[in-house]
Amino acid sequence: MPRIVAVCSSPDKGTRKKNIGAGTLIPDSGLAGDAHAGPWHRQVSLLALESIQKMRDLGLDVNPGDFGENLTTEGIDLPRLPLGTKLQLGTEAVGEVTQIGKECHTRCAIYYQAGDCIMPREGIFVKVLRGGPVKVGDQVSVVAEGEPQ
Repeated sequence: MPRIVAVCSSPDKGTRKKNIGAGTLIPDSGLAGDAHAGPWHRQVSLLALESIQKMRDLGLDVNPGDFGENLTTEGIDLPRLPLGTKLQLGTEAVGEVTQIGKECHTRCAIYYQAGDCIMPREGIFVKVLRGGPVKVGDQVSVVAEGEPQ
């Protein structure tokens, strides 16, 4: 069963996030206390541990949160989820996929270290439709399919 392996936050944009273990998703905002929370379409970012492993396989010492993601997951193919897909995150929260990948306007530390970064291709973003607590070990599941691309 797909699950959350890290809940990450940072007080500033453009920095690596720290695994805080648990947090609260706020409707129409994002992860409480995170710099990226707010009333826009990229409220919460998700990246799969399997994607992080690709960078580890290149010899990098990287961990959940290092790519700026809020939720690190395991066991779900995030970049293949269609826009509009609704995800149950933990026992109460629901997010809707609003963006797959992103354009990096400035190169992050990971890019300079490895010559590549996976977040622009394999990270996804959701808008929080229903809030609630999330913690390491919580399940992630698709509750409604989005529109095929």
